Amino acid sequence: MEQYLIAHDLGTSGDKATLFSTSGQLIKSVTAAYNTHFFNTTWAEQEPEDWWQAFCQNNRALLQDVDASRVKAMAFSGQMMGCVAVDRQGKPLRPAIIWADQRAQEQERFLKERLDPWEFYQTTGHRISASYSLEKLMWVRDNEPDVYKNTYKMLQAKDYLVHRLTGQFVTDYSDASSANCLDLQALCWSDRILDAAGIDRDKLPQVRESTYVAGEITPSLSAACGLPMGTPVVIGGGDGVCAAVGAGSVSDGQAFTYLGSSSWVALTSSQPIFDPQMRTYNWAHLVPGKYSPNGTMQAAGNSYQFLRRTLCQDLECLAQEQGVSPYALMDREITASPVGAKGLLYLPYILGERSPRWNSEARGAFIGLKMEHTRGDMLRAGVEGILMNLAIILDVFRQDREIPDINVIGGLSKGAPVRQALADIFGVRAYQLDWLDEATSMGAAVAAGVGVGELEDFSAINRFVKAANIVEPNWENHKKYEALREVFDLSYNALLETYGRLAKL
Repeated sequence: MEQYLIAHDLGTSGDKATLFSTSGQLIKSVTAAYNTHFFNTTWAEQEPEDWWQAFCQNNRALLQDVDASRVKAMAFSGQMMGCVAVDRQGKPLRPAIIWADQRAQEQERFLKERLDPWEFYQTTGHRISASYSLEKLMWVRDNEPDVYKNTYKMLQAKDYLVHRLTGQFVTDYSDASSANCLDLQALCWSDRILDAAGIDRDKLPQVRESTYVAGEITPSLSAACGLPMGTPVVIGGGDGVCAAVGAGSVSDGQAFTYLGSSSWVALTSSQPIFDPQMRTYNWAHLVPGKYSPNGTMQAAGNSYQFLRRTLCQDLECLAQEQGVSPYALMDREITASPVGAKGLLYLPYILGERSPRWNSEARGAFIGLKMEHTRGDMLRAGVEGILMNLAIILDVFRQDREIPDINVIGGLSKGAPVRQALADIFGVRAYQLDWLDEATSMGAAVAAGVGVGELEDFSAINRFVKAANIVEPNWENHKKYEALREVFDLSYNALLETYGRLAKL
């Protein structure tokens, strides 16, 4: 009889709970939304109690009309780089500061004055940045001293639910590597960084592998959250690294790209990859002994949605009349535009930029507009700008190894013109996987299965995913894009002073 695994993916907008069979079949998926409070320009917070309520609601919905006795384990994928300050009973002392929050600019500057940025990068795999958990906890200490004093542990989103279910204060290596104070290769908290930051080491949780079984669902918890009594709770991992597993990137050299609202290029490696310009960073992988070098841009799918909203309003009604998606009509217009969009460039920096530019002042732009350009040209330029930006990240990793092919996931990859442009710009064979939106859940489910011995190891992901489309690169187009990429970089650099002056207006 088929056995089941449950995965909860605690994202920014809600909890997505998914039921998989141990043979790799997706049985059922449900989502419960919760709110994010954005304020003070750069602040972003959520209520941990909302995570718990969404978790409980989803379990009941997921297991309705399902034989719950066949659930062998559950695990989490969760948003990373957060700060959940809890007391000794695990009660939150304030709202969670989530990954999108940038308030800790002063704490970032403090660390940069006391630690060499390159040595820090080689220790943690990351830049010093207000984006990370350490700097956010420093902000709590500096601005809410009573909260800091009473903080027993700082947790990530998934770790809060693991504690609520098991009583343990633990995190896994992947989420710990998003705290900005983990010695990435020793896999322990860095005393040197914590001393420089002035943070008490004992406020950080114990670190375990993603397959660690933290406990089991008790009778009282079963009644509260809807999971069967005795269900093992496996800790799981950070969402970006769970996505690596779900994208089939579990062995050395296997690269993947996620084309979503934000997008990234990553691969699996036995060693971290350190870029001399620090354009990319490194997570600890869910797979023991492995790393996930990564570079994430801010506005990939966000750029495409912006172009749809501003340029394609009329396509909404037309798509409804024709019974197709508006994106299908956008694809037709992109296909009608030639490679290079008749000399039109799009810089996809409408939300500033992380990798590869690391410039919060960068702004989006169309460059080279002419009277002859059409909407299709602008849409093609938008896609090409997104992919040329990601290609810079891929080239960082190519300094370390050859990457002849890449797995592709995420909603933006649904369009055939996007997939072809990706293969042509990257110069790789592109494998679009059959489950584009389930990668993070699949990664957590595999961690659950490995943790309780239902799956042999992380290579079991090959039961869950396969290639739905394979796209070969057009090498003539690749040469055209190589020339265009030089102008793309030149355009960004030529506008650096402009970005800075605009930011001061």
